[in-house]
Amino acid sequence: MNLYIVRHGESEGNRSKKIQGTMDFPLTDLGHEQAGAVASFCQELDIEYVYSSDLKRASTTAEAIAKEFGQRVHRWEALREVHLGPMQGLTREEIAEKFPETKEKPLITSGLPGTETNEALTERSHSVLRQLKKAHAHDNVAIVSHGGFISCLLMYILVGENWASYERPFMIGNTSVTHLEWRKREDRYLLHYTNRTAHLDSIRTEINVKHGLL
Repeated sequence: MNLYIVRHGESEGNRSKKIQGTMDFPLTDLGHEQAGAVASFCQELDIEYVYSSDLKRASTTAEAIAKEFGQRVHRWEALREVHLGPMQGLTREEIAEKFPETKEKPLITSGLPGTETNEALTERSHSVLRQLKKAHAHDNVAIVSHGGFISCLLMYILVGENWASYERPFMIGNTSVTHLEWRKREDRYLLHYTNRTAHLDSIRTEINVKHGLL
């Protein structure tokens, strides 16, 4: 299986610097442009199935990709962003003020009451991978998800159930693509690349021109 993991385009929550979690925000105009760009890139990948978080910012991005192949998007709640409970809808500054115990800690694994637990994230990661491997052992599959959950999923793949004990070193930009290959015979993963965003170069250039940076 070739698994292409895509983060959603810029959302209204991203633009306002809010921690979104499972709150539902639509894409911004830039987010729609980014979705179009990653969809064009995916033309090269021969995608056979498209799965997506059911949150708007992800499913709208997934729809742009699926349209390139005349496919439908399979919405899957298991691909949602990490639930961050009382921190959702706040900026990082507001979180630090309201919940000082989270300072110097990754928000995803802060352990703050009301947030998704490490154990739940471990089980969710295991379940997603198990179902994908069972259904698509020899297929090219795209999943559209969220920065936090993508980083957890990658850590689970790399180090297993103790992933939360390690620092998550990944940069996962809007509409970045990460390519994993799972080889059934050996039951092993090969990581081809992470955070590929070259498809956004033309958008960045256009923005820089508008702002007089070139």
